[in-house]
Amino acid sequence: MVVMPGVERHAGSFRSSRREPGEARREARKAPMPQEWIGKHWSTGETVTVTTEDGIVTAIAPTAISTDQWIAPGLIDVQVNGMGGFNLNGGMPYPENVHGTLAALHREGVTRFCPTIVTAPHESIIASVSAIVEACDADDLVDYSIIGIHIEGPFISPEDGPRGAHNVAWVRPPDWNEFLDWQVAAKGRIRKVTLAPERPGAIDFIEKLCASGVVAAIGHSAASVEDVKAAVDAGATMATHLGNGAHPLIKRHPNYIWAQLAEDRQWAGLIPDGFHLPPTTLKVMIRAKGRKAILTSDASYLAQMPAGRYSTHHGKDVVLEPSGMLHLATTTDILAGSALTLRRGLQNVANFGILPLGEAIDLATLHPAELFGLDESGVGTLRVGGPADLVTYRWDEDSAVGELAITNTVARGELVYTAE
Repeated sequence: MVVMPGVERHAGSFRSSRREPGEARREARKAPMPQEWIGKHWSTGETVTVTTEDGIVTAIAPTAISTDQWIAPGLIDVQVNGMGGFNLNGGMPYPENVHGTLAALHREGVTRFCPTIVTAPHESIIASVSAIVEACDADDLVDYSIIGIHIEGPFISPEDGPRGAHNVAWVRPPDWNEFLDWQVAAKGRIRKVTLAPERPGAIDFIEKLCASGVVAAIGHSAASVEDVKAAVDAGATMATHLGNGAHPLIKRHPNYIWAQLAEDRQWAGLIPDGFHLPPTTLKVMIRAKGRKAILTSDASYLAQMPAGRYSTHHGKDVVLEPSGMLHLATTTDILAGSALTLRRGLQNVANFGILPLGEAIDLATLHPAELFGLDESGVGTLRVGGPADLVTYRWDEDSAVGELAITNTVARGELVYTAE
């Protein structure tokens, strides 16, 4: 490995020993300098050198240096409830849980995300968003990494099935004044709300969300086809974890899943863990949505945790199976979020034979950036002048069953994770 004067060069792996994310971040801030990251381009396969400085990509050029590693934009996860034992929800939310979740995400190659707050009493939602704000105010990298807060519920269907694992006692109709209270507590950071468009007042609520620059998403809904169309006409641009938060049995057609698959104006979040959507269903949905398909983890705080039975703030016990399936303790028919990481989801999409890994990465980088209108500034891709958010990884493209192994995660030009 060659180290040029004034430049740190990385052929996939960082040239110093492993450091904790906070330590790496502090060092990067102390001694900013150009850094070069070398890897095979995730899309073209060409080996390139990506140069970064002051948080920006300053050059991308072909190189003859040999490496077994790949390079891609940092992953973007639009639905994260926690990770690694750190819960962003619950009765006692702490800013430390936000920091812990971000560190866990960095280990998985994620550089931007939407912390997700689920159905809860009004005061609990206020407390959760306030903890996120406190974490953002205390650490500018946390603030940078959070695209916006996602509120999933409580304005969802009270019906069994569509409600999923959300506590029915906390489900309620849309209330604009309540949302404004959340947004004040969030200091304007709420960027996405998931709701059921069939609830009284929902269409007017969606119009107000869109007018205020917040993404309105359909989810946990028992909507009719007409309800779906009315919501999209009002400005709803996303389906949250399409195919889930649904009745176990529905009319084969028409139904609210077909209606959203066919809606060209609507993005669709898809959970690629093999449980929320069987591989064949996931494949069809990705094909149907095309440029508007987004891969997301919907990770709960149990992601990266050992198998077992856990109590949750929903008031219901859940079981994390050794297979990674997470469901209510009372039934395997109702999933309770996921224990997936986005890295594993990408690995699944490739191993299921749905897409090559390079194409799948776009569904977890460029597509979510486009949903939030961030692509014009270079978020979700690697380009000169864009943000220096990137990952290096190992992947055997010729293997029938491969493992996606993150070797380095760089956010805003700062090394936030490096593997052993």
